Amino acid sequence: MATRAFPLADVLSVTTGRLLTHRTPNPGSALDDIFEFMTGEKLAWWQTARAADACTEALIAQHSFLAELKPPQVTKSAIGRTALLLWLTNAEMKHGTELEVAPLTDWVHQDKGQELVDRIELVNLP
Repeated sequence: MATRAFPLADVLSVTTGRLLTHRTPNPGSALDDIFEFMTGEKLAWWQTARAADACTEALIAQHSFLAELKPPQVTKSAIGRTALLLWLTNAEMKHGTELEVAPLTDWVHQDKGQELVDRIELVNLP
């Protein structure tokens, strides 16, 4: 099973639910890259929540220290952004700027259209 190196900031964007990537101008593409590599398929936007859950679990299983890395709850002020950047910089200094990531072995492919219909039906349940 071939692995691929991803920036720690991108991996933390998955595991923490906070967009921490250094990637610009399209920071969301960092998540797309990880999800597509780990699942082995190009996902529709409505599939990303399922992928995020599966990938978060797998990333923490691959690198147990990720479970302990929780960014500070900060405001969108300059001080808050600085505190978040300092936290991320400390994490990168301690754990490195990149992590080797293995693809999922148990990802279940679902037809995109059928998965959307299933999600809509779940939302409409009483």
